[in-house]
Parts: sequence; C-alpha cells; structure tokens
Amino acid sequence: MGEAQGTFRKLRLMDAAGMDRVVARMSREIIESLHGTAGFALVGIRTRGVPLARRLAEEILASEKVRVPVGLLDITLYRDDLTTISSSPVLKRTEIDFPVEGKTIVLCDDVLFTGRTVRAAIDAILDFGRPDRILLAVLVDRGRRELPIEAQFVGKKISTSSSEIVSVIFRETDGDDDVWLLDRAETAAKKPGAGKKTPPKARGARARKAAPKNLKGSRPR
Repeated sequence: MGEAQGTFRKLRLMDAAGMDRVVARMSREIIESLHGTAGFALVGIRTRGVPLARRLAEEILASEKVRVPVGLLDITLYRDDLTTISSSPVLKRTEIDFPVEGKTIVLCDDVLFTGRTVRAAIDAILDFGRPDRILLAVLVDRGRRELPIEAQFVGKKISTSSSEIVSVIFRETDGDDDVWLLDRAETAAKKPGAGKKTPPKARGARARKAAPKNLKGSRPR
C-alpha cells in the first residue's frame, strides 16, 4: 500500500536495492519449495501484489529460463467489508488466462496484515476452479492477524503496533521502489513524559516544601 494521510515516516524497511535482493531470495525459495518451475502459477492481488508477482516471474525467468504463468486478481467483490466501504465499488480487471485446476497457485501481495485480503483472494481463486494447493508470498508480514492465515514466502517480517502502517510502493504503480514503517501523526504529537504521574515520594516532598511552617506556640487550624 502507499502512504496514508495523517502519518509520518518512522523507519525505512527497504530501499530499491533491498527490495531487489528480497524479491530475488523469495523467487529462489519458491523454486526450492516447489521443486522446480513446473505446475505452478503466480497470481498478484491488485494493486501492489501485481508488481510483486511479475518481478518474481522475471527473477525465475532469469535464473531458470522458464516463464511462469502470471495472473492478476481483483478481490473487491469478495471483501467481507464491501457493504461498508462503498455503495458503488470500483472494479479492476481480473486476468487469469490459464486453468487453475491441478496447479499450485502462489498468491502474491505487498503486505500481510489481518489476513482478510488473502481470505477474499482464496474465495476468488476457487471460483476459477480447484487448484492442488494455494500458497502465499508477501513482501512484508506485519503481524496482528485476525484470521488464521500465514505466508509461506516472506520478504521481511516485523512486529507492528495498532497505530503503525507499512507503506510499500513500486515503480510500476508509484514511480519508485520503497518500503517504510509509518505512524499516526497524533502519536508523534504527544510530548515525551506527557501524562506521567508524579511518584508518591516526590509529591510528598513538594507538598512539605510548599506548606507554611507553624509559628511557635500556634495551633494548627
């Protein structure tokens, strides 16, 4: 995903060179796990799963001299929050011009978070037929899952808080290659130490210092 409004850049996770290295490693892991290039296809989940799938295919072509089929998948109508996001959702084209029956399908996406996007993608793939199995490749796994879904091929795995966002951009879709960990702007606005309670001992010391001393012979009121 790209950068969201109201956020700031907190930590760079990958630059262009780092992304190239990660994609190359993932392509090797896929080939090793599937014992070669026969019988599988890469399917990119729109939008930024598509450039990942295509780059994995390019790496496999360069190393194995085999062109692996690549499909593009739009999951809009399969989302479990479809009724809440828009009354007229924008649909993008799904392009799967090969049979999925009997194949291993490697779904590709930029970020794995709750797992709901992948669940929707699995439902969409099954409408095309019944593959032998479905695997998942993601550039970044940020944790915080809501569904029991895990990726078999991961570029980088990190732990994130609920206020953080992983921003992935590709030159094919955004004009540049970059991966950043973002945080909400309101989180940064909080001053260090704000809301801290004064330790009981310190409070007592200040109170004693501020209290006026009783005059000799006077009675407390």
